[in-house]
Amino acid sequence: MLPIPVTTLQPNTPDYETTPLVKPTGFREYDARWLFGSELNLMGVQALGVGLGTLLHECGVRPDIVVGHDFRSYSQSIKLALTAGLMSAGCRVHDIGLALSPMAYFAQFDLDVPAVAMVTASHNDNGWTGVKMGAERPLTFGPDEIGRLKEIVMSGVGRLREGGGYRYVADLADRYVADLVTGHKLKHPLKVVAACGNGTAGLFAPRVLEAIGCEVVALDCELDWTFPRYNPNPEDMAMLEAVADCVRESGAQLGLAFDGDGDRCGVVDDTGEEIFADKVGVMLARDLSSLHPNARFVVDVKSTGLFLTDPVLQENDVSVDYWKTGHSYIKRRVNELDALAGFEKSGHFFFNAPIGRGYDDGLVAAIAVCEMLDRNAGSGLSMLRQSLPRTWQSPTMSPHCDDELKYEVVKRAVSHFTDRAERGDKIAGQPVRDIITVNGVRLVLEDGTWGLVRASSNKPELVVVVESPSGEEQMRAIFSEIDRFLSDQPEVGEYNQKI
Repeated sequence: MLPIPVTTLQPNTPDYETTPLVKPTGFREYDARWLFGSELNLMGVQALGVGLGTLLHECGVRPDIVVGHDFRSYSQSIKLALTAGLMSAGCRVHDIGLALSPMAYFAQFDLDVPAVAMVTASHNDNGWTGVKMGAERPLTFGPDEIGRLKEIVMSGVGRLREGGGYRYVADLADRYVADLVTGHKLKHPLKVVAACGNGTAGLFAPRVLEAIGCEVVALDCELDWTFPRYNPNPEDMAMLEAVADCVRESGAQLGLAFDGDGDRCGVVDDTGEEIFADKVGVMLARDLSSLHPNARFVVDVKSTGLFLTDPVLQENDVSVDYWKTGHSYIKRRVNELDALAGFEKSGHFFFNAPIGRGYDDGLVAAIAVCEMLDRNAGSGLSMLRQSLPRTWQSPTMSPHCDDELKYEVVKRAVSHFTDRAERGDKIAGQPVRDIITVNGVRLVLEDGTWGLVRASSNKPELVVVVESPSGEEQMRAIFSEIDRFLSDQPEVGEYNQKI
């Protein structure tokens, strides 16, 4: 048995090389993320592998598991330590090598393997690592599975077993690309900027887009784990502004931005206007609901209110379910409701059959956007955007709040705004029409203006988003109400950005 993990260790000591270091807060709501070195060492990764293998046996899952890793300087060593732990727990590991997260999900289907463990920190800054896990395709773990995994790992009860094995799958990348492009060919020429922030998607995005008939302008597609220009995060304005500049300079009709592990996609239109992913979701819902009558969609609580009020969606008898933010939550909800698709403001898009297999894949989303434009030839993306009812919407704002404290702060926010609504107080000068507490607190005012406060699921941050159909002044007014409350909370630090 491995030693029981500890929560702090001094690097450059014998103990650091012989004792698992695993900080408990790295087990998050639906995946795991740590600062490698200070919160997790390689012995800790091995303990995680033993724990995950033990959990698969405990759940009665056939102990075959896909593993892959993203393009960071330390990801392959972490994957190999995880593999050692999985094998010692009796698991047969199918290693697909350097990969995107959706490529690992695809491998579960293509190789007929029930479980997955993808080593990635997604869009997090360098220094972070993590694992996205699942044992019931196309789903990934939620709080129950992550909670049990944490119990197993931190208590040191992972069980060693015989029967572990390893194989390297050399051609999975080619099979993944072939699966993506089969049956997809644009009828009209489309010039597209593909931006990858020097992350793993640079290996795949230009190749896939060219295969469906796009003329591709590659932007930061050379793999470089230092991320020299910006983090590969399509929700970050630095990345979207770089794409917008390239669209204007190149005369492209579309800009697409992919995150570090390729499961998210950001969009810029033909005028260089950045479009938040929830508005892209409304456009896709319009397009797809015209092809699939009575379509159902799932969207996260950070998303625009247009999903409920857009006249085209209403005319197409679309039904929409607002649900918890997080790729595992939306993925599970899309599966439970047999929805056609799910959309997150962060840029996760989930497509069920006949479009996808239910998991989030930034390249499947990119193809869907390209095909939407192909079906609307003559109407650029800017025209489709301008046809939406106008709203004034903030980017996702993220004030710092320690992982150990953020849920308590959000609990206070829920109580504060719920109490005010129940008293009949006006907020930002309006009565409160609705309070949604499925994930933090989303307060909706009389005119449809809304504001959200929730805890980030994968970083030591809160999440704040506001939107108004009435104007910028009302959007800023509800933000001021939220910001005033958060400013009074001593645990809340600086924002990454403000409106």
